[in-house]
Amino acid sequence: MRITFLGTGTSHGVPMIGCECATCLSVDPRDKRLRPSIFVETGRTSVLVDAGPDLREQALRHRITRVDAILFTHGHADHILGIDDVRRFNALMKRPMAGYGDAATLIDIQRMFSYVFDPATPKGGGLPQIDLRPIDGPFTVGDLDIRPVPVWHGARPILGFRFGTFAYLTDCSRLADEAWPLLEGLDVLVLDALRVRPHPTHFSLDEAVRTAGRIGAAQTYFTHMCHDLAHESTNARLPAGMALAHDGLVLEMADAR
Repeated sequence: MRITFLGTGTSHGVPMIGCECATCLSVDPRDKRLRPSIFVETGRTSVLVDAGPDLREQALRHRITRVDAILFTHGHADHILGIDDVRRFNALMKRPMAGYGDAATLIDIQRMFSYVFDPATPKGGGLPQIDLRPIDGPFTVGDLDIRPVPVWHGARPILGFRFGTFAYLTDCSRLADEAWPLLEGLDVLVLDALRVRPHPTHFSLDEAVRTAGRIGAAQTYFTHMCHDLAHESTNARLPAGMALAHDGLVLEMADAR
């Protein structure tokens, strides 16, 4: 199993429009962060986790030509606004795209992209073909076994995902009680760490470090970082076994089964 970090930034991305802070002006490529997403591949199956507004750029940058399904963590703009670019994958794959999410997320997608799901929409301009599928427990896409992990994004329950000994938890401020046993025995954890200061809907860096320590994965990477967290200087002060992820980071893992 191969995991590629397509984006590790916030909804604003880094650099942020109109900002001249040291991180936004940094020449370190690891400080350039597109909107958050990962791409998970096995020998037979490829899935995206989230499809944000940078999907086209991410797909071109990483030469992504096959996507069997998209797993949506939740329905905020930075996680679903790339849905129109699914049209190209429909053409490449010659079939509708399976899109998995919890009930609230599927409602958000149908509301924001109402023209896609309205039978009265004229078809001449081309519409993404998406087969929305509710997540109500563990499921399988091809040879990938996927376990949803419940987390809280402020007051909203959303989903993270576990693939074998790898787990991806973005946009969270706390874990649901039932999530903790689902995260035992991880080799790699990816966890939200927005900034140093507290935030009502995201882990701060210190909160993320404490949560990661309790989970106890062999290696933890943090994601969804804003421009407050410069890559090199932040990594220098993190505990052993923890680091900021960066766009383009690739992990090779054992099979997800």
